[in-house]
Amino acid sequence: MKTNIGLKEKDTAAVAVILNKLLADESVLYQKVRNAHWNVEGPGFHELHLFFETIYNELAIVVDDVAERVRTIGHYAAGTLKEYLELTQLTEAKKGKNDGNSYISELLNDFESLIISIRGDIDVVEEHGDKGTSDFLSGVVEQHEKTAWMLRAHLR
Repeated sequence: MKTNIGLKEKDTAAVAVILNKLLADESVLYQKVRNAHWNVEGPGFHELHLFFETIYNELAIVVDDVAERVRTIGHYAAGTLKEYLELTQLTEAKKGKNDGNSYISELLNDFESLIISIRGDIDVVEEHGDKGTSDFLSGVVEQHEKTAWMLRAHLR
């Protein structure tokens, strides 16, 4: 059945493209945090192991929420690793060592990149008249800003 939520098909299609890109970014970031959780070594291991677990649990909810937002506006969510790697702006490659500061620096960079990207996406979504997705994305930005702050605090 066709979605009838007061937005034109061309607008929801454009917003779905943005959301699927975000879904890919969030999914890649989720896996990167899992990698950090599994493989971090060195001083503060236990604290960082738990910290990364908290982050990936929060990201799992964001991933699900983004996919459900795509469905809510009447489109299909990307759902394969191949799609994610084609759509993401992030790299899945690990650049540093397995120490906490290397993981934290890389994850912080990814979170900050996403925050900047999502801010731009909010403007585009608003041009398409989708206030619900705009509000949703603002909440994602707020959550990512807090995570970025916490990551940044580990590096001081």
